[in-house]
Amino acid sequence: MRANAIEEPARQVPVYGEYDVVVLGGGPAGIAATVAAARAGRRTLLIERYGFLGGMGTAAGVTNFCGLHANVFGEMHRVVQGIASDLLARIDRLGGLNAPHLILGKIFAQAYDTAAYKIAADDLLTHHKVDILFHALGAGVVMDGSRIRALMVETKAGRQAVLASIFIDCSGDGDLAVWAGAPHEVGDNAGGMLYPSMMFRLNGIDPSKAGDAWRTIPALMEKAEAAGTHKFPRKSAIVRPQKSQIEWRVNFTQVTRSDGSAISGIDPDGMTRGEIEGRRQAVEAFAFLRTVPGFENSYIVDLPPQLGIRETRRVIGGYMLSGEDVLGCASFEDSIGVNGWPKESHVPGDVVFEFPPIPESRGYNELPYRMLVPEGVDNLLMAGRCASMTHEGQSAARVSGACFVMGEAAGTAAALALSGNTIPRDISVEKLQQQLKTQGAFIGRDQAVPAGL
Repeated sequence: MRANAIEEPARQVPVYGEYDVVVLGGGPAGIAATVAAARAGRRTLLIERYGFLGGMGTAAGVTNFCGLHANVFGEMHRVVQGIASDLLARIDRLGGLNAPHLILGKIFAQAYDTAAYKIAADDLLTHHKVDILFHALGAGVVMDGSRIRALMVETKAGRQAVLASIFIDCSGDGDLAVWAGAPHEVGDNAGGMLYPSMMFRLNGIDPSKAGDAWRTIPALMEKAEAAGTHKFPRKSAIVRPQKSQIEWRVNFTQVTRSDGSAISGIDPDGMTRGEIEGRRQAVEAFAFLRTVPGFENSYIVDLPPQLGIRETRRVIGGYMLSGEDVLGCASFEDSIGVNGWPKESHVPGDVVFEFPPIPESRGYNELPYRMLVPEGVDNLLMAGRCASMTHEGQSAARVSGACFVMGEAAGTAAALALSGNTIPRDISVEKLQQQLKTQGAFIGRDQAVPAGL
């Protein structure tokens, strides 16, 4: 008979190190959290499963910052500042940052080169003397009552334990919080999640022939489907140039289970199927793009290390940001920053965007500190797409702009908690807000909207 489980013998696990603050996950939230904590004088470690930083922005080849800007009464403003500005400046100095570009006719996004992002992130963290542990996969926790005593990681050196006074979960999937017993939800609580995508990049495009191809490609897709030569998994394709006009980023894909629902980023078998299916869809999209003027001699220059995951677990905190908060441009007394990205619903075969009224509204919602503080665990914060949001709220505030905001606030809050010998839940939010503003962050409230783009 096949065994359903085996018993693992008890063992002594070596301690890798002991820190004030440990951050799991090196995406935008993790980058900002570690820099904020280290800049406040706290010994900080960032743990990342890959050998580079950037999260989905590099590992999934997103190559585009969303949510840095907001459409404020009909005018574009960069509403995410602070540590994000420092990182973007470093990318720009490497020649890897595009000028912001208009999408959907309503909001700005900003493309970047993934290699420049990786190098700039390394530079930012080393400048602030952050300790980094690459190629380390979080594997569990050891609890002491309602506190996390140690995070267990698996490395090529075997299993190791990392001790800290405060932990910050920037894993995207809420791994650390869930291991610690924090309550959470998955997707829409009915088995549905935002669909993953497989991004890829093309080189060898003729810019003079391609022109503004992103404007004409949707009609060409409809024509190809009507002729029966191609079938596309979703309508809202992304095909836009990088800084070098001979290179374009592409996303035609929507990766599903056999029943049409989204592949789950926390199901190993599903992820395995999704990686294979995503690459298959990318190749089919490429075959179509070779028929578009300017793309005839193009070739795939990069398929990223992994499938792009938009949503899995969402940890329940003191407040869950909702879709109504996004569309209503909600304000909060404990705001730690803002989100200007709209609701982005990935429905079967399409992507649907819902904006606050334009140009009648300020175009952004504030993000409350309570969404970073989980229920039931005393020395834990979370930031990024696993923070406390509803399924609809997360569709907006999961993007990189809001992740930078949440990460900087979480790292700053951890340092304040340690300075005051208290737990993150009980810090002075007023002190946190003042510190964030001192660091150059825009938190909404009584501040003037930043003028720069």
